[in-house]
Formats: sequence, C-alpha cells, structure tokens
Amino acid sequence: MDLKIHSIVWGVKNLEKAIAFWSEALNYRLKREPDVDFAILIPVSGEGVQLSLKLTSSEEPKRHHIDLITHNQNQEVERLLSIGATKMKGWNYGPDADYVVLVDPEGNSFCIVQAP
Repeated sequence: MDLKIHSIVWGVKNLEKAIAFWSEALNYRLKREPDVDFAILIPVSGEGVQLSLKLTSSEEPKRHHIDLITHNQNQEVERLLSIGATKMKGWNYGPDADYVVLVDPEGNSFCIVQAP
C-alpha cells in the first residue's frame, strides 16, 4: 500500500484566527494566499502533513480530530495553552493514557501524544 496522509481538512468558523493559531502551534506557514473560505498550511521547513482550513457555517458536531506526537508532552501542552488552547473539560483518561486532550480557540479537540 502506498497511501499517506496528504492533508487534514479542519472545519473552522474564523479562518484568520485558525491560521494564526495553527501556524504558531505547529510552526507552519501559509502555502499560498488563502481564499475567502480556504487556507492551506505547510511546515515552515522540512516535510509534514499539510493542514487545510475550511470555513464552515455548520453547527453539527465536529467530526475532525488530529493527534500530534511529541517527545516532550508537558512542554508542548504548556506552550499550546499559552497561545490559546484549553484543556478538554471532563475528559476521562484511562490509567495508561499517553495523551492529553486539548481544545483549540474554536472548540475543536485534538490530542498531544507522548512519543515512546
């Protein structure tokens, strides 16, 4: 099999705010000038999955999710909290949980996974 993740499409309510948050959170940059309702973010350097931000007016439950992996979970969680993320309230972690669930400024959840 030769399939790889090319892009994650993330539905957002405020495109400019999402661009600012995710660019800083992931050390990404705009691939090109954003459209009125769509932007593509790529790593500032090196390779990585692109993050596509799509403006949405849907009030349906969010059906997207990303896991971000790091060798320094505590430091990354604190950094993300300092730029606008919040901890997911009421999340029930199992005894062997290697992740922390955060929420971006628009209420989208994502996980920070501790690398082995």
